[in-house]
Amino acid sequence: MAEPLTNWAGNIAYSAKELHRPHSLDALRTLVAQSDRVRVLGSGHSFNEIADPGSEGVLLSLTALPPSVEVDSAARTVRVAGGVRYAELARAVHERGFALHNMASLPHISVAGSVATGTHGSGNANGSLASAVREVELVLADGSTRTIGRGDTGFDGAVTSLGALGVVTALTLDLEPDFEVAQQVFGQLPLAELDFETVSASAYSVSLFTDWRQSGFVQAWVKRRTDQPWGGFPWAAPATEAMHPVPGMPAVNCTQQFGVPGPWHERLPHFRPEFTPSSGAELQSEYLLPRPYAVDALRALDGMREVIAPVLQICEVRTVAADPQWLSPAYGRDTVAFHFTWVEDTAAVLPVVRRVEEALAPFDPRPHWGKVFTVSPAVLRERYPRIGEFRGLAEELDPAGTFRNAFVSEVLGPV
Repeated sequence: MAEPLTNWAGNIAYSAKELHRPHSLDALRTLVAQSDRVRVLGSGHSFNEIADPGSEGVLLSLTALPPSVEVDSAARTVRVAGGVRYAELARAVHERGFALHNMASLPHISVAGSVATGTHGSGNANGSLASAVREVELVLADGSTRTIGRGDTGFDGAVTSLGALGVVTALTLDLEPDFEVAQQVFGQLPLAELDFETVSASAYSVSLFTDWRQSGFVQAWVKRRTDQPWGGFPWAAPATEAMHPVPGMPAVNCTQQFGVPGPWHERLPHFRPEFTPSSGAELQSEYLLPRPYAVDALRALDGMREVIAPVLQICEVRTVAADPQWLSPAYGRDTVAFHFTWVEDTAAVLPVVRRVEEALAPFDPRPHWGKVFTVSPAVLRERYPRIGEFRGLAEELDPAGTFRNAFVSEVLGPV
């Protein structure tokens, strides 16, 4: 690389000297087998060093491999190559008359990288993106291949895996029949007397936004399936103009609003794939905690608005259904997620991140694996009851630690 490669936000410069883009599975297998340290770069949308292999390691991209998307209509599944992004996958699936159960707010992110870090969409009954995975295909450290399917030993550790088991060359996902979604944005929603469970359950997907400059929410993004009954959103007035969740950003970047029905993949994300998502100049953090703590956690954050607001662009609150993935932030519990889009100033943001973590600590929060956080590895390990089993799986599939880097080694602890 002529100059350092950075992540999407530009706050991380990868220390690897080269970025490898093999054009075939055989070339990928050979490269991995000849390397002592390997990490895979997805869409570069992580905000920490989870993808950095170190200066002596190999940074690997799958974007030059064939971008295959193979729909099996009879089985209602899709097999997708490891380098494909959600926007491309969603269009191909929709064209065949099928749908994914959910999408993240950004369709720009890679499928394999998203499920490996526990990325999610929104909805009380909607599991994380990893919950749709039926099968994982891996290239292991010796260049051999391994397929792990739902029901196999270790499967619940193999999907949200932090890239610690091998190179994910393909995933097979569950599909469902195509459906349409209508998205509507609503205005001010006070925190006082908020019935969070009822509000979050009012549609297929609900996202609440606040800038913490006042108590309560400034926007509610409500996405309802048109094939399901809907009782409306009586807690706030509908917006009269198209909205962007980040103040000052153009609404044209966002998906269709005003309750106009459209295909699921053009409504479930907040942002259109042809535009820069969010604001671009930002840092991000996210914390996922048991949903019964939602209101208490909101009140805790409300009590420190003067600390948060000066470095915050927007905070989004969403829900995620429990899943069985050992390292999923939603493992074993219905979850509420607090997502912070910060200003692009690490020195100013990190002290506030620590304060937020202190405020949320009584509620057993798990940070998103791809975001900015300062929670210690020891505390992280306490919050994942199956992490010992995951460590055992990693040692079985990667005994030499080829796919470990400093980030993963700290999380898992000593071999």
